[in-house]
Amino acid sequence: MAQHFSLAACDVVGFDLDHTLCRYNLPESARLIYNSFAQFLVQEKGYGKELLTLTPEDWDFCCKGLALDLEDGTFIKLAADGTVLRASHGTRMLTPEALAETYGKKDWRHCVTDKHCASSVDIPCCSGKCYFYDNYFDLPGALLCARVVDSLTKQNRGQKTFDFWKDVVAGIQHNFKMSAFKENCGFFFPEIKRNLGKYVYRCPESVRRWLRQLKDAGKITMLITSSHSDYCKLLGTYILGKDFADLFDIVITNALKPGFFSHFPSQRPFHTLALNLIISCHLILLENDEEQEELPSLDKPGWYSQGNAAHLYELLKKMTGKPEPKVVYFGDSMHSDIFPAHHYSNWDTVLILEELRGQDVEKAEEAEPLEKRGKYEAPKVKPLNSLSNKWGSYFIDSVSRRGNAEDAMVYTWSSRRISTYSTIAIPSIETIAELPLDYKFTRFSTNSSKTAGYYPSVHYTLGSQDTDSKILTEK
Repeated sequence: MAQHFSLAACDVVGFDLDHTLCRYNLPESARLIYNSFAQFLVQEKGYGKELLTLTPEDWDFCCKGLALDLEDGTFIKLAADGTVLRASHGTRMLTPEALAETYGKKDWRHCVTDKHCASSVDIPCCSGKCYFYDNYFDLPGALLCARVVDSLTKQNRGQKTFDFWKDVVAGIQHNFKMSAFKENCGFFFPEIKRNLGKYVYRCPESVRRWLRQLKDAGKITMLITSSHSDYCKLLGTYILGKDFADLFDIVITNALKPGFFSHFPSQRPFHTLALNLIISCHLILLENDEEQEELPSLDKPGWYSQGNAAHLYELLKKMTGKPEPKVVYFGDSMHSDIFPAHHYSNWDTVLILEELRGQDVEKAEEAEPLEKRGKYEAPKVKPLNSLSNKWGSYFIDSVSRRGNAEDAMVYTWSSRRISTYSTIAIPSIETIAELPLDYKFTRFSTNSSKTAGYYPSVHYTLGSQDTDSKILTEK
C-alpha cells in the first residue's frame, strides 16, 4: 500500500452530512438530544422526572467509544485487545479492585475481535446484548441510559438485570421516524426548525470553495446521508446555501448506513423521489419528498433515496469511464461510515474526529477574559469532544501493573479501529479545505506509527502528560 494519500488521485469524493459537512454546536445539540429522549421516557413511559434535571458536571460521563451491556447496565471502555480498561454501573465508576475482580485480563464477553472472527469484523457483537456509542447523536443517550440504570437500581434495591432498552428504541423511533420532520412530531425536529442557528454552524466560505474546486478538477462529488431528504434540504440550505445541491453530482438520502454498504442490491434498492427532477444538470428541490419508484439499477446522477453501494459503484464506473474508479468517503461514524465503506466497498476513508480539536477548544475558552464571558453567564455544558475525567482519553489509557512497576499506557479499542479502517483522520473538513488537492497525507498503516494518519498533529491533542505523548509518538 502507498504510504501517502492524495485527493488528486481520487476519481470520486463522497461525504456524510451530519457531523461531517454539517458541524453541530455540541453542547447545545447534546442538550437537545438528551431532552428529546428524556421527555419521551418520562411522559410516555412513566420514568422518573429526575431524568429531566442535569448539572453541567453530569456531561463528563459522555465519552465516545463506550459500550453498554444491555443486560446488566454496565458501561465499558475497552483496550485494543478487547480487555476492559474502565467500567461503570450506571454512572457509578467501578474501583480498580472491582474492575480486576469482575473482568480480570479476559476479553469482554460481548467483544468479537478479528482473532475470533473469520471475517475480521472488528466490532463488539451486535447480538442485541450490547450497544456501542461512536457518534454525537448517540452520546447523550449514553448519559440518559446510565441515569436510567441509577434510577432503577435505587428503586428496586440492587436490581441486577434491566429491560429499559426497548423504551429507548421507542424514543428513537418517536423522534426520528421518517415522517417526524414533515409531521413536526417528537421533540427534536420542532426545536431544530425553530432555532436551527442555535444548533448548527454554517460552513465557512473556504469549504464551499473547496467543494467547487473538487468539481472543477473533474471529481465526481457525492452526498450520502442516512438523514431523510427534508432534513437534508434544511441543513444543506443553511450550511452551504440554497444552491447546495449543485455542489454534488449525486445525493443519496435515507441511505440507512451501514446497510447501504453491506446489503445486496436486492435487499436495499434505490428509490426515486418526487423532488428528483434534473434541469440543466441541476437538482430542483420540490416540497414532496416521498419515495417513489423502486429502481432495478442506477443509470444517471441525481437525488435518490435508500440504495446500495454496489449499484452506486456501477454508476460511478459509467460516469468516470474507468473499470475501478478510486473513491474516498468522509464520515464521522466508525460503525456507519468508516468501517463499512472500507470493509465492504474497499473505499479510502477520511474519519472526521472532533476529539482532535477538543483540547484546543477548551484552552481557547479558558483563555477568554472573564469580563467578556458575562457576569451572570450560566455554566457551559462540557463539549462532548473534550476529555472526560471519568473515562480518560478516547485514544489511550493506563493499565495497572503489579508491585511497584509504573502503569503501562495502552491504546484503546477505538484508537485501534481508527488506525485499522481509516485512511486518515482529521478534526474537520475546514482543516484541509485550503490545502492543495495534491497535498500528500501520511496514511495509517500497519508498517508505520499508529498515529501517522492523524492530521494535522496528534500528540498534543491525545494527551497532556509525558506518558501520553511517549506512547503516541513511538513507531
